[in-house]
Amino acid sequence: MRNDVSGASAVAEKSQIPVELEAFFKIADHWNLSTEDQILLLGSPGRSTFFKWKKEAASLPADTKERLSHLLGIWKSLHILFTDDALADEWVHRRNRYFDGASALDIMLEGNVSSIYKVRQYLDAQRGG
Repeated sequence: MRNDVSGASAVAEKSQIPVELEAFFKIADHWNLSTEDQILLLGSPGRSTFFKWKKEAASLPADTKERLSHLLGIWKSLHILFTDDALADEWVHRRNRYFDGASALDIMLEGNVSSIYKVRQYLDAQRGG
């Protein structure tokens, strides 16, 4: 009797968290973000929803997908601008004159998509993108 390996892999694929969420959780580790910070950056889902997203496949709201897109763009820009990964990861915590002395993370934690986009726009301009 033959095992249906493709069927098993399809089930395994369905239980995986979305790749953009998986990337976000890795970024959150690099940036030393608290659970509360992560929840706020993702659009303030309920805590139970947030922890469910960390464990299993989920359908993400459009707002969360947009936030993730900008956050991944910020990550990419930082790693283009800085040749040292530690400096790239540290930058989000540094005070910045462009943000009136606040850090990029302070701006992103204002809680709305436009604040995250503001940081992305700044970094894209810095790298000429």
